[in-house]
Amino acid sequence: MTGFDDRPVVGVLHPGAMGAAVGSAVKPRAGAVIWAAEGRSQSTSKRAELADLVAVPDVAALARRCDLIVSICPPHAALEVAEQVAAALEGQAKRPFYLEANAVAPDTVHRIATLLGPDRVVDGAVIGPPAWEPGTTVLWLSGVAAKTVGALFAGSPFEARVLGADLGAASVLKACFALQSKALPAVWLLLAEAAEKAGVTEALYGELAHHGVDLTAQLAQISARASTRAWRWAGEMDEAAETMASLGLPDGFSRAAAEVYRRWSAEGFNSD
Repeated sequence: MTGFDDRPVVGVLHPGAMGAAVGSAVKPRAGAVIWAAEGRSQSTSKRAELADLVAVPDVAALARRCDLIVSICPPHAALEVAEQVAAALEGQAKRPFYLEANAVAPDTVHRIATLLGPDRVVDGAVIGPPAWEPGTTVLWLSGVAAKTVGALFAGSPFEARVLGADLGAASVLKACFALQSKALPAVWLLLAEAAEKAGVTEALYGELAHHGVDLTAQLAQISARASTRAWRWAGEMDEAAETMASLGLPDGFSRAAAEVYRRWSAEGFNSD
């Protein structure tokens, strides 16, 4: 396999629900899939165990062993994780590939490439849930090493698709997708709160129902999807806003959605 040993060592930072699924997906083609145990929670350890991932002491130990490092973490932490990896690799001749698979802005990807090398960093966008069976989730990749990294996912539950050699392309795609998957639901939350504050909830629900919109169902769906992830969605919307701004487009939709999810995370939301 071009760019890798026959059985490359893959490291996952960090195996949450998505990271554990990604780690499991590459196991058939990897010599080992490892993760950094230092400072991680018991639930993370359990997920890694169930995915049959091998623990190493810390990020430094992982970085020095890997042929590929996959970063899947909250968007606001992506740059810090890359900085930890860069520090661990300082002075090392071996330079692993680095799949930046977080929902971040293209500028963030380029900053990470400056740290780790533009020929070693691959921009990734996961669209879909943690994949344990084929047909649900696509992993979009861009960068000069996109095909090399994508080959590791051949036959896995993650369908790897290459956008091209331009770093940042996958992140733009993810930001655009997130505008409809997360910014649009934030509109339902906002208008429901506004109607409640103004005392026009019953009238609003009635008008929306007349036009084919079941607001109760919309809010219940959002609550089920994001009740424990609103804080993470806020970070993703911040990065989406940076993406839009970098393209010279209005970024207010994403920034407003980030604020809605940030408030929801702090105060809670009742969809009843």
